[in-house]
Amino acid sequence: MFQASKGTVKAAANFKASADAEVLHKAMKGIGTDEEAILQLLCARSNAQRQEIKATYKTLFGKDLIDDLKGELGGKFETLIVALMTPPTAYDVVSLRNAIKGAGTDEKVLVEILASRTPQQVKDINAAYRKEYDADLEEDVCGDTSGHFKRLLVILLQVNLILSFLVLFKAGEQKFGTDEQTFVTLLGNRSAQHLRKVFDAYMKLSGYEIEESIKRETSGSLKDLLLAVVKCARSVPAYFAETLYNAMKGAGTDDDTLIRVMVTRGEVDMLDIRAEFRKLFARSLFSMIKGDTSGDYRKALLLLCGGDDA
Repeated sequence: MFQASKGTVKAAANFKASADAEVLHKAMKGIGTDEEAILQLLCARSNAQRQEIKATYKTLFGKDLIDDLKGELGGKFETLIVALMTPPTAYDVVSLRNAIKGAGTDEKVLVEILASRTPQQVKDINAAYRKEYDADLEEDVCGDTSGHFKRLLVILLQVNLILSFLVLFKAGEQKFGTDEQTFVTLLGNRSAQHLRKVFDAYMKLSGYEIEESIKRETSGSLKDLLLAVVKCARSVPAYFAETLYNAMKGAGTDDDTLIRVMVTRGEVDMLDIRAEFRKLFARSLFSMIKGDTSGDYRKALLLLCGGDDA
């Protein structure tokens, strides 16, 4: 598994689900809760191991581990721990469902998940969404969004890309002339490598970086989505480094985004995200999290971050 080496969260060696279940049970038994024990343990296990702990906990104590954790913890720390206990595809599915079904659509979540996941992950998300809610993710997205934004989301959901790039920008640039065919051929699928070729071709044809054209020709959610697709094709870790920075910069913190990214990328590419963060913002992700959060919530996030690149 080449991917695993880029994560900060690894499977624990000498793992015993029953011993871990005992530790968690003890941490929540009686008066008071040992949050430190809970966060130290769960942040040092892979998601697959956490699922085993959950199953073993049920067998040993006849109770649902997540319910017990929810009963003992609170606030952002609880949200983070519950997220860590959720299988990755299920977590994406719940995040998307909440984004669509909450009051007003949280388009940022739709953009982040659908632009950054691999085609196989999107397939898995579609299937799991249908199973969980007996509903079609594409239809739910369509019911909740509109225009070009909706069309592009649907294309991302269908795991082919982006003839709409051509549709959207032909109107804007009018410079493709007879080269249109090359463009159409290039845009056949959604591999990042393939899209990078498209962006180079676009630059040659139009004289603009595709990002510049997107910013000039579109606005709102559509602009955000197109930029996210382009950024993810260029570098997923850089996209998430920027997402994390935006979640923490200025007054206040977008904790939902901070939790979602730290949880979903911990086993995937957190080391790369940290490196990109350092490069882009001349400070470490660790130091920014440390300055922006507090308490057990901060401790857990810093463990997921996995180290300081000062």
